[in-house]
This record gives sequence, structure tokens and C-alpha cells, in this order.
Amino acid sequence: MTDTADLVGEIERLGAKLGATRESVNRRFIGQERVVELVLAALLSGGHALLVGLPGLGKTMLVETLATAMGLGASRIQFTPDLMPSDILGSEVLETAADGRRAFRFIEGPVFCQLLMADEINRASPRTQSALLQAMQERAVTVAGEHRRLGPPFHVLATQNPIEQEGTYPLPEAQLDRFLVQVDVAYPDRETERAILLATTGATEGASVQVFTAEELIAAQALVRRMPVGESVVEAILAVVRACRPAEPEALDVVRDTLAWGPGPRAAQALMLMARARAVLQGRLVPSVEDVAALAEPVLVHRMALNFTARARGDSLSDVISRVVAETLGIRGAEVAA
Repeated sequence: MTDTADLVGEIERLGAKLGATRESVNRRFIGQERVVELVLAALLSGGHALLVGLPGLGKTMLVETLATAMGLGASRIQFTPDLMPSDILGSEVLETAADGRRAFRFIEGPVFCQLLMADEINRASPRTQSALLQAMQERAVTVAGEHRRLGPPFHVLATQNPIEQEGTYPLPEAQLDRFLVQVDVAYPDRETERAILLATTGATEGASVQVFTAEELIAAQALVRRMPVGESVVEAILAVVRACRPAEPEALDVVRDTLAWGPGPRAAQALMLMARARAVLQGRLVPSVEDVAALAEPVLVHRMALNFTARARGDSLSDVISRVVAETLGIRGAEVAA
């Protein structure tokens, strides 16, 4: 009983600290509450997030603000077509000592940090994009035959322009699957845009403050993994993920008709962690089936692909996921996403 009471107290204290974090972030990144919630949930889950949206919507500002609020040492990489893998990972240089001896010395690249902002990640070539694959999955890089550890913590928050824009390269499926969640950043509503205008065009602007330290974030991630999860939530996650695989017996007809492939087990793991993190962010002690419904789209949408016929019809993955959630859980994801 004492252990349960201690766990409840820890979760409540973490919830209060996360409330202060949101307040700090909102001083600079105004509105877009769902975007902030999803990115914070990704950090609490120990994963990476992909922010997708048109230029000028504040994606880069959000990452910079989160680095300050979470107390993380941050690096930024501006991805361009001429960026090379060594510009990310680092490289060995030959140095000559005062006594004439020559030796190689490794110079760390920007990936050796706690929070890596990969700005416009899909503007780099596939060769350069792949330089992050090992780092994102194993928290390590191999350079010149030597295995070098990263973090903890180590998180990648990447921004991506819509692939329809000129000069972009689609991310490979293996790399997309390493992002815990895809966060779509849309245009703000009228009242939010009014608040942005008034807050950012005056003589002074709001500044975020540090709330967490790196050690506290690691402790929070461990706490999220200790949260109890009800059997109904586990079954809901399995039902949604397995229903999105065209070859599975549980697949819905709409899935078989529209999808080329569906999400793997990593998607179920991501849904479990994100559901726990969302519960903490909303001041609850355990996740619910409604959390699964609300998170299904951002967790699954980048782990699935439409088949040729569905693309020709103009179908969307978001609609497919909404139908799967509605039919498997009896809940409309959009109703609980806000």
C-alpha cells in the first residue's frame, strides 16, 4: 500500500511540474495546445517527434523553447541538400603534436547532445538522412569503426516541410518508424493568431524559463513506465494496431482496400507509452481507452502507406485511422483529441 501511495504522490508531483512546463512553453509558443501536449508526451516517453507543417508556423521556435524549459543541452542542424553525414556525426582529423607525432582525433558532431533539432530534415539527401538511423534507435553512432554512446537523455525533434514542396526528399520508412509520433502543425485559429500578433510585435516578448533538468526528465521517463495500465487499454491498443494491418485476420475492409502496409509492433509500444504520458499531462493516474483513441492518428499515420488505388481516389490516412478507431473502439478520435 505504501508503494502505491508513493507512486501516486510521484505522479501528482510530476503532473504539477509538467503544468509549469506548459506555462513556460506557452509564453513563447502561443496556442497550439495539442501540439505542445504531443511533443511533451514524446519526451516523457523517451522518444523522438516529427513536426510536419508549412514554414512559418513556429516549429523551430517550439523546439528551442522546449530545450530551455526541459533544461536540455541542444544542438541544431539545418538540413540542406549539400549536408554530409560527417556534418552530423563528426569526423576524425589528423593532428601533429609539438614533438612531431601525428595521430587522429575525433571531433564530435552536433548529434552528441541531449536534444537535437533536425530542422527541415527532408531537405537533405537520403544518404545524410540515414546518418541519424542508428542514433535514433540505439542512442549510439559508429564512426571510423568505433562505437560511441549518446546521452542519456537523447531526443530528436525534427521539422519537416510537406513533401509536395520543391527540393524535398521523402524520409525512408525505416526512419519514419523511429519517430514515436508525427505532430501535424496547422495554421492557428483567428483568436490564437491575434494573440500571436499582439505578443510578438511589441517592444518585448515573453521568455520561457527552465523547469526540468536532464536528470529530472530521465526520472520522469522512468516514472511513466511504472504507471499501471488496465487490461482494457492494452486490448484497445492491440485492436487498433492489428486492425490497421491489411494481411491480418482482424483487418477491417477499409484497411484491406486502402493500405499497402500497416504499423508494426513498435507502433503498439509507442501507443502504450504515449497513452501513459498523456494521462500524466492531463492530471490522471492511469491511461484510458480515450487516450488510445486520441493518440492513434499521430502515432500511426507515419507508419502506414496508401496503396496505388487509394492514392488515385484521393483517400487519406487520417480518414482510415478515424474509421478504424470508430469501429474497433466505438470512439471518434477527433472527439477526444482536443
